[in-house]
Amino acid sequence: MNLSQYEGKYIRLKDVYGQTFIGRASHGNYEFLMHEYGGDEDGIFIEDWLIYNSQIESIEEIVPHGTAELWTERLILRRYTMEDAEPLYRRLGQDPAMSQYSGWNPYETLEMAQETVRRFIDSYDDEHSYSWVMDVDDVLVGTIGAYDYMFDPVSNSDQIEVGYSVVQAWQGRGLATEALTKVLEYLTENEGISCVTAWCAADNTGSRRVLEKSGMQLVHTEKDGIEAGGKTYDKLLYEYKAKR
Repeated sequence: MNLSQYEGKYIRLKDVYGQTFIGRASHGNYEFLMHEYGGDEDGIFIEDWLIYNSQIESIEEIVPHGTAELWTERLILRRYTMEDAEPLYRRLGQDPAMSQYSGWNPYETLEMAQETVRRFIDSYDDEHSYSWVMDVDDVLVGTIGAYDYMFDPVSNSDQIEVGYSVVQAWQGRGLATEALTKVLEYLTENEGISCVTAWCAADNTGSRRVLEKSGMQLVHTEKDGIEAGGKTYDKLLYEYKAKR
């Protein structure tokens, strides 16, 4: 079976033992698997699983939905695991800038981080819940997600709100723009969502740049719409419309 054709594609694989694996495929060629694992054939990686060619009963490319693993040039956008709670608490929860312009920090304590991660994991059965970790070479560098999906039967249109955070040590490298651009494309082109919204404080120039560089358009300014840390900020509302 020519497994190289599935490289980078989203697949459903059933092995000869009756297990089913769903995810983005990475092809392991004969030379690599021989050197690294002592195998004598090629295989497919799905997340941390390696399935050798001879172990595959069936394999098919599928269209992903919900929080599917997404790849960009530098990032893997993957699902949360409970092991993410501790680094989220340390790298985001302990950073005062996390809540500077929102007044909200879901990782402020380890217990809050664990509860937030558990809630995201529990939501993965909902096809309109999207929650990713930004991962660079197995290092958690941020989060991105889309929430509060709404469908209007009168206009036959839907929308969802997107938000993101990047660990301070990884800011200024364009990672948020890279992740948001990919998520906007996925939500509108793959999931068929008509409109993606976002907001930020007018004083948050970094977030404004990310939203605008990702293709989102400023549609409304709400005067003094945000209260955080004893201060008020104008709230900027952005939209990204599906290309028809």
